[in-house]
Amino acid sequence: MIRKLIFTAASFFMLASCNNSGKGTDHSGDSTGKISTDTSHNMNMSSTAVPEEPSVPAGAKVYFKNLKDGASISSPFKVQMGVDNMKVDTIGPVVAGSGHFHIFIDAEDSLAFGVVVPTDSAHLHYGKGQTEAELNLAPGKHKLTLQFADGIHRSYGAPLSTTVNVTVKK
Repeated sequence: MIRKLIFTAASFFMLASCNNSGKGTDHSGDSTGKISTDTSHNMNMSSTAVPEEPSVPAGAKVYFKNLKDGASISSPFKVQMGVDNMKVDTIGPVVAGSGHFHIFIDAEDSLAFGVVVPTDSAHLHYGKGQTEAELNLAPGKHKLTLQFADGIHRSYGAPLSTTVNVTVKK
């Protein structure tokens, strides 16, 4: 019971702080190039009930539409995110077959199924259902991971993640 209460509180905190701000990294939360500061996405979650983790539909996959592994790019650059057999949705109630994107910068290749995506400068949240973002990274080699998660930021695991390595030109 205490574990569920802690998880519920942590999930609510993650929802309230879904927008990141990192030093030296412009990780716009929408395709307009502006960082989102809207924290009006509230979840109606009972303190005693955490929704079950939805399963991953057959054939579901995520991918970078415009980035290839080993690409050499100039910063800032646009990232286009895609998913097959899932619906892109906003944060909020857990709905089977839906979720939203996260980009990990120079972090892990994926999070285990059910693990809540951290809120820090290496884990960018796109909880408004965005499918494009603009990143501004320092010159050098970077690892970018696209991770899909449910309405309360719980990872769908390795099946719904993909990683590319890019080099940002000086």
